[in-house]
Amino acid sequence: MSLSPVLTEHWDAERSWTLATYESTGGYAALRTALTMEPAAVVTTVKDSGLRGRGGAGFPTGMKWGFLPAPDGGPRYLVVNADESEPGTCKDIPLMMATPQQLIEGVVITAYAIGCHHAFIYLRGEVLHVYRRLLNAVAEARAAGYVGTDILGSGYDLEITVHAGAGAYICGEETALLDSLEGRRGQPRLKPPFPAVAGLYARPTVVNNVESIASVPSIVSGGSDWFRSMGTERSTGYGLFSLSGHVVRPGQYEAPLGITLRELLEMAGGIREGHELKFWTPGGSSTPIFTAEHLDVPLDYESVGAAGSMLGTRALQIFDDSTCVVRAVARWADFYAHESCGKCTPCREGTYWLKQVLHRIEHGHGTTADLGTLLSVCASILGRAFCALGDGATSTITSSIQLFREEYEAHIHGGACPFDPAASALFETASSTRTLTGTSAGTVGA
Repeated sequence: MSLSPVLTEHWDAERSWTLATYESTGGYAALRTALTMEPAAVVTTVKDSGLRGRGGAGFPTGMKWGFLPAPDGGPRYLVVNADESEPGTCKDIPLMMATPQQLIEGVVITAYAIGCHHAFIYLRGEVLHVYRRLLNAVAEARAAGYVGTDILGSGYDLEITVHAGAGAYICGEETALLDSLEGRRGQPRLKPPFPAVAGLYARPTVVNNVESIASVPSIVSGGSDWFRSMGTERSTGYGLFSLSGHVVRPGQYEAPLGITLRELLEMAGGIREGHELKFWTPGGSSTPIFTAEHLDVPLDYESVGAAGSMLGTRALQIFDDSTCVVRAVARWADFYAHESCGKCTPCREGTYWLKQVLHRIEHGHGTTADLGTLLSVCASILGRAFCALGDGATSTITSSIQLFREEYEAHIHGGACPFDPAASALFETASSTRTLTGTSAGTVGA
């Protein structure tokens, strides 16, 4: 399978982030086309394309737009979720840095399609360089008549507000994002009502990921059949696959959905020399881990789900045989415990205890009963939290115990991490576990 540069086609152009460069490569032609169409026709085009949300959930984008109630004379809003925060996920920020006008064109087309006159881009506050670039890009677009009043003489008006958050992972959850945007503490809302009915300022709201919205101009230009010609039957189109970790050439690889990790690794130069693939995440740190046995699983929503994980944000974190699974999972647990908003008891208390037990095992102070405790706490969190943060916190823990239970037992019976050179002798004396002494010493921080 070959790469399909659409979103990334002009990332290497000189000053790719400027309006002049974007226009020279055909930018805003899709907007001109969309403005000649009925808004409902634009929604139908996106719906027929099969575009699914690129932020992790994979919900059909056009269908989401269609959930908005009939106009009642009041405002409705579009909110772009640019609060990219999950460990390993690194696609939206480079997209906004390289071609911010692509996102803005998608925002204008989407807002026109859903009858919105004020759109918001909610950006993670730490990425100040991206914030400045987006502000400048919106100003350029407004000066050129692509944003503001009477856009391109069509009579359609739209304002775009770029808002910087305060650095909370929980605000990547759409309802917590809306609370934050309204000036409140970012915490998930109880649903229903859903944002499509009562979202920002209790008005109908569409919340979409950056990559989802940035894909809209190409769908309008190329047509739904063109988009469906890539990917699989139910996971159509292209997407950004973020390869990080122990690969020769980490980075963004844009390819049709359904490509495999084996194919992506060939493009990325493979695992670093002298090592072998041990485990990887198909969709970021909130998805169950895979091993080398899953190298040929098509990376689409259905195939990854059938194999026991989730495609998520297509953040492929690659770990070779020098990595301690327990240490990597413990670092992820640290993140979720720190980022839990504390609103619901299962997540607030559960993530804290997961962190404590994992660190106890990692440092050789655990017991066999601790493995049962981890699984029990995970079961108490799964499906019982307000949002998906709690579920995500359990994914790598339960999957790693299932796939690498003997490595957990090695920490317990050996009294230390078997990947620590200073403790290797302790590990060699452990009886009921498989030998890992042939593995390269050292650990990798997650």
